[in-house]
Amino acid sequence: MQLTAPVASMPTLALPDHRFDPSDGLDVTEVAMLAVLNSPALKLKRDELGIARAQAFAAGLLPDPQLSFGEDFPGHTGAGTSIAYNLGISEDITALLTRSSRRAAARSQADQVNLDLLWAEWQSVAQARLLFDQVLTLRAQQARLTAEQAALAPLQPFIHAALRAGNLTYDSASAGLNAGADVRKRLADSTITLHQAETDLHFLLGLAPSAPLALVGTPYQASPTPQQAQQALADLPRRRPDLLALQAGYQSQESKLRAAVLAQFPALSVGFTTARDTSNVTTHGFSIGITLPLFDRNRGNIAIEKATRQQLKDDYEARVLDTRSNMQQLVADLATLTRQRAALADHAQQLDAARRAAEAAWQQRLLDWPTYLAIRSNALTADLDLLDLQQQQATQAIALEALLGNTDLATAHPVSVKAATP
Repeated sequence: MQLTAPVASMPTLALPDHRFDPSDGLDVTEVAMLAVLNSPALKLKRDELGIARAQAFAAGLLPDPQLSFGEDFPGHTGAGTSIAYNLGISEDITALLTRSSRRAAARSQADQVNLDLLWAEWQSVAQARLLFDQVLTLRAQQARLTAEQAALAPLQPFIHAALRAGNLTYDSASAGLNAGADVRKRLADSTITLHQAETDLHFLLGLAPSAPLALVGTPYQASPTPQQAQQALADLPRRRPDLLALQAGYQSQESKLRAAVLAQFPALSVGFTTARDTSNVTTHGFSIGITLPLFDRNRGNIAIEKATRQQLKDDYEARVLDTRSNMQQLVADLATLTRQRAALADHAQQLDAARRAAEAAWQQRLLDWPTYLAIRSNALTADLDLLDLQQQQATQAIALEALLGNTDLATAHPVSVKAATP
């Protein structure tokens, strides 16, 4: 399968100079590009946008006039009799009066769907970066565990030979036997997790399950400072697509409410008629139809539109509050993870040095094998913990960046949404 990505049509990624070339593998930017263009979920979102635009087009169309025609045939013919007819044309005036409100509501609704699509694209970019980092981390873990398994393999024959010769009890050999079993279990668990991550990435990119995932380069680096987070948070209502979508939805609801209020007045239709009776007398006139607002008066629809408008307002305020809370937590978590990573990196480096020294001493028969295995196990655990911590830190940083809105993505999908916060 040949993959192509028209970068010029990708406003979500402000990277027009980045060349998409999967022949040398996919880097993190190319993975994000492919996710935006080929994600099945985003394709459905774009279909929804097409429907919303069609609805906006339909809302702006003028209502068709109604034409009526009828004939009456006299029961007997005689002097001065003729076939009677009536011809009329009428127009629904109420539909004309509410047209501008319905049109404005549909346009704002299309803007909302467009912004929801942009927000989904942002989330897909973040998810692509997270999965890219997760797959690379799991592959690194597998490489470390495979190397550890290969290093422990020569030890197993000595243990089994000593057990058969009676020079070693199973109680004494448990450390050596468990070391190999523990590495095999970790490797199996890591393989299962890697399969899941690769499956998720295949689906996000819209690729066949058997398509190769040749990932190259380094993971996405994101490290927003607390000052940058605060600045982004201040601009959030004017920049983040989901909040702008709620603002557009609020405007749409305002227009729907206005149309519902207008519709509570008597429905009016006006027409013109021409007719001829059976005595061959021709008449011309007009007709007016009016609905008497005695019971309904469109009160139910008005109440529904008011309640929906209030729901949008509350949803907007709750989302802003939730974003502020999550931002504070992520910033604090990132600071903690940064300190923890530095300490764990030093610790892992020291244990790796101890492991190399223990390996040399073991080969020279200067170290007993239980101590040797304990040192190796501690070094392996520290290395794997460091990889997990690095991925956790990257996950939190990408989540914070997506939460606040990447400034590189802020110019995507321009829409005419007024700055009227609900």
